[in-house]
Amino acid sequence: MSEHTDFVASPYLVPFDGGFRVGKAGTAPPKDADKDLARARLAVEVEALDELQRRLYADNRHAVLLVFQAMDAAGKDSTIRAVLTGVNPAGCQVSSFKRPSAEELDHDFLWRCIRQLPERGRIGVFNRSWYEEVLTVRVHPDNLDAQRLPWRPKEEAKLWRERYESISDFERHLARNGTVILKFFLNVSRAEQRKRLLDRLDEPDKNWKFEAGDLADRARWNDYQAAYEDLLNATSKSWAPWYAIPADDKPYMRATVAALIVARLRQLDLRYPRLDADARAQLAKLRKQLESE
Repeated sequence: MSEHTDFVASPYLVPFDGGFRVGKAGTAPPKDADKDLARARLAVEVEALDELQRRLYADNRHAVLLVFQAMDAAGKDSTIRAVLTGVNPAGCQVSSFKRPSAEELDHDFLWRCIRQLPERGRIGVFNRSWYEEVLTVRVHPDNLDAQRLPWRPKEEAKLWRERYESISDFERHLARNGTVILKFFLNVSRAEQRKRLLDRLDEPDKNWKFEAGDLADRARWNDYQAAYEDLLNATSKSWAPWYAIPADDKPYMRATVAALIVARLRQLDLRYPRLDADARAQLAKLRKQLESE
């Protein structure tokens, strides 16, 4: 297997054969999962990620792109914050994609995300991504009017297939050129989402998170689930795998995401640069100069 198609095996890996069924994917952690153990595990993985990010930066051959998609209140923001809390801010960038601007609508649907891609040595995080173009836009196709496409297939299903193809081709291009891609679908249940949305209404400090649109999208739950199932099956590839992570238990979800990132970075055999003999000799001279002061 070539390096750009390596991936981490996991029970949460969305298979590459199109056999994923969102209705059968678990939203709850294993019965023996323990919140305290999950928090301890997360701390270990965060520490490991900090060291790996330092090597990634020094090695300077790869970029890392982490993509997070989920229904509202699944925990994207808090997971990103918890997993990357120990990473040097200089080596990490988080980009959130909401309603596109007029400038963004004047370009193809990948453009606004391409502008935020991480450079070599850095970790980039997409909180939502180009997948909104086959999720929100699919569930609310009136958004296509604002994109002013010069042509559209008569059958919308063909448009989504074309976009899946464009996304997968572009992700393969990125992988071939050194970007490691990990994609996480935080799979929250409808019942747990209801609980968390009520929490946003009940707790004053969380009121700002609640939007009327949250309930509008919740009313289209089945449509979103169908869209997720199609896109996960179409775009989970060995060079850019999807992981459907149970999201009803936040400590378990965060620890699982962190462990997958750490495992993938360890596959890269990241190393600090080694100086050649001439450079080491020069350092020895400089050391003597400092010691003689």
